[in-house]
Amino acid sequence: MRPTGDPPDAPDTAQLARMLRDGPFHTALRAAIAARGLPLQRVQHRLAARGIKLGVTSLSYWQQGARRPRHPESLRAVSALEEILELPGGSLLRLLTGPLPDAGPPRPAARSYRALVSVGAAVEGLLAGMELPADGGLHTVGHHERVRIGPGGELRTRESQQIVRAHRDGVDRYLAVHHGDPGCDATRVEVTAYENCRTGRVRCHREAGVVVAELLFDARLRRGDTYVFGYGITDGTGGRSTEYVRGFSYAGGQYVLQVAFDEAALPVRCRRFARTGPGAPRTALVDLTPSGRHRAVHLLEQEVRRGILGITWDWE
Repeated sequence: MRPTGDPPDAPDTAQLARMLRDGPFHTALRAAIAARGLPLQRVQHRLAARGIKLGVTSLSYWQQGARRPRHPESLRAVSALEEILELPGGSLLRLLTGPLPDAGPPRPAARSYRALVSVGAAVEGLLAGMELPADGGLHTVGHHERVRIGPGGELRTRESQQIVRAHRDGVDRYLAVHHGDPGCDATRVEVTAYENCRTGRVRCHREAGVVVAELLFDARLRRGDTYVFGYGITDGTGGRSTEYVRGFSYAGGQYVLQVAFDEAALPVRCRRFARTGPGAPRTALVDLTPSGRHRAVHLLEQEVRRGILGITWDWE
């Protein structure tokens, strides 16, 4: 699998001319970069020399078709790319004036972060600053999450192992979102990638107690590919925890949540629940009994629905 910054196999002159004529934009851009044999990092440096600031991530998404340049500064960068890649003037810009390429059958609309978590606005603000597409290009096939509650009742750690399937080409990362309990110091939260991925950019919102972490895959996925990866988050900075929830933007996939308690902080009652949104009442309440030896409870949902699933517990 080719690294993210390397150009794909170069097309011949006739192929490049045909792509510049017929498009779509992302295919023509990818072919032009390959024809010049330029890694994306070098293209970025040449743009910077012209006073244009554009991240390698944005360039990568442009040539994958995950994002489309629209804003004036982005269109200025496209014009500069025509010079850098030695293309006829306006050849790339012209491809941006036509209709969007066919993306296949429409997907069901995703629930926004604002509709799933109380700090959704903070999450969306962090994502906007990372220049990432709204659709991450992944469906979750299976997700096993393990949460450990410390001796003071605080959320100490959580570990996730996920199986995902790409629904478009070029997907190479996943965004993990952590929302700490009241009092959480987001600057002290640690994110660790431990299986088939590595940690990329990490951003935090101190006031909201939110951390967004980019997990970079060891391979770029094609549409239909599945991938297994694991990561962990160490917190322990918040106050006494009373629930753990997971929001789902799309339906489908299996979800397992296990919450284990320290022997010094055992709850008197645990229940699983569902919610349609952060302000909605809890529904589908079911009592859970902690196992004696491991002091843990769990929930299993074979096919999740859009909304919120979680486990809540009472200390008194």
